[in-house]
Amino acid sequence: MNPDLDKLQPYPFEKLRQLFADLEAPTAKSAIALSIGEPKHPAPRFVLQSLQQNLDKLSQYPLSRGTAKLRSTIGHWLEKRFALPEIDPECQVLPVNGTREALFAFAQAVVERKPGALVLSPNPFYQIYEGAALLAGARTGFINCTEATGYLPDFDSVSDDQWRDCQLLYICSPGNPTGAVIPMERLQWLIGKAREFDFVIASDECYSEIYFDESAPPPGLLQACAAMGATDFRNCVVFHSLSKRSNLPGLRSGFVAGDADILERFALYRTYHGCAMPPHHQVASIAAWQDESHVVQNRLRYREKFEAVLGILDGVLEVGMPDAGFYLWPLTPMPATEFARELFAREHITVLPGCYLARDTGEGNPADYRVRMALVADIAQCVEAAGRIKRYLESR
Repeated sequence: MNPDLDKLQPYPFEKLRQLFADLEAPTAKSAIALSIGEPKHPAPRFVLQSLQQNLDKLSQYPLSRGTAKLRSTIGHWLEKRFALPEIDPECQVLPVNGTREALFAFAQAVVERKPGALVLSPNPFYQIYEGAALLAGARTGFINCTEATGYLPDFDSVSDDQWRDCQLLYICSPGNPTGAVIPMERLQWLIGKAREFDFVIASDECYSEIYFDESAPPPGLLQACAAMGATDFRNCVVFHSLSKRSNLPGLRSGFVAGDADILERFALYRTYHGCAMPPHHQVASIAAWQDESHVVQNRLRYREKFEAVLGILDGVLEVGMPDAGFYLWPLTPMPATEFARELFAREHITVLPGCYLARDTGEGNPADYRVRMALVADIAQCVEAAGRIKRYLESR
C-alpha cells in the first residue's frame, strides 16, 4: 500500500461523528445540520429537464476534454463574469467532475517528487488540499487566517525560503470556511510571487457566485492576471463548479481554466485518470452556465437567510457577515469542540468545530474557538436553528 496514506487525517465529518459518539440528542427537537456545505436550494428545473432529455447520450463514451460546445460555453462565461479577453476553449479550459476531484488530481500532476517539495494552503482549509499534497509526495505548509488578517491567509508570514520550496499554492476565495475575499491587489501580488519563485497557484473559486452586493462580485485570479496584462495566465489556474452556483452538487460538474501549458499536462494526466464527465451531464452543464437568472435568485435567498439569522444572533454570539459564501464563522465562548457537543446535546443542532478544518502551527490553531455554520437549509430551518442557538447561549 502507498505509505503516504498513513499521513492522512480523518475527514472532518468522521471526527464529528466520533465527537458525538457518546451523546444523545433530544428527540423532541428535530435535527438541524449546519455542519455540511451541501446546498439545499432547489436545482434549476431546466437543468433537470436537460438531463432527462439527453439520457440517450449514455450510449456514447465521453471525451476526457469534454465537448467543444461545453468548453466554449465555459469560456464565454469566464469572459463575461471576469471581464477577460477572449479565452481559447481548446487549450485554456478543461471540464472536470466537480472541483473536489480536480483539486486533488491537480496536485498529482503538478508536484515534482523531490526532497523539500512544498504545497502551501490557507489554515483553516478544505481538507482535499492537504490530502492531495501528501499523496503527491509533498510536504504541507499552512498559512494562518485570523481576525487580525481579516480572515485572509497571512501571506506576509511566508518566508522567501518557503516560497522557493513551494511548487503549488492553494488559495480559496471566497474562503471556506471564513467567507473572506482576497482583494485584486493581493491576487496580483501573489501572481508576482508565483512568477518570481516559479510555483503554480491553484485558485479554488467555487463560492465566487454567492455574494451580497450585485455591483461588486468577488474578483478572480484570471481577472487579476488580465488586469495586469498577463493574458497568458502563466502559473495560474482557477477551479469553478456548478455545485454552489447552481445548487447542483450531485451533478459533479465544474472546470479548470488558465495557463495553457499547465492544462495540457493536466489533460494528459486526466486521460489516464479516466474521469470524463458523462455526456448528459455535459449538456446539462451547458444549460446551467448559459443562465444567470437562477444564480441571482440563489444569491437573494442567501441574503435573506443571513439577514434573518444574524438579526437573531446579534448580541449573543460574536459573529459577522462574511464577504461572500454561505458560511458563518463565529467566535465561540468556549473551545469549539465543547460548544459543538453542548449544542448537539441540548438543541439537536450540528455545527462543525473549526479546529477540524485547521492544523496546529507555531502560533497555535487559528480555529480552536471557531465553528462553521452552513446556512444551506431553507430559511425556516435556519431561523429555527438561530433561535435554538440563542436560547442555548442565554441559558448558559
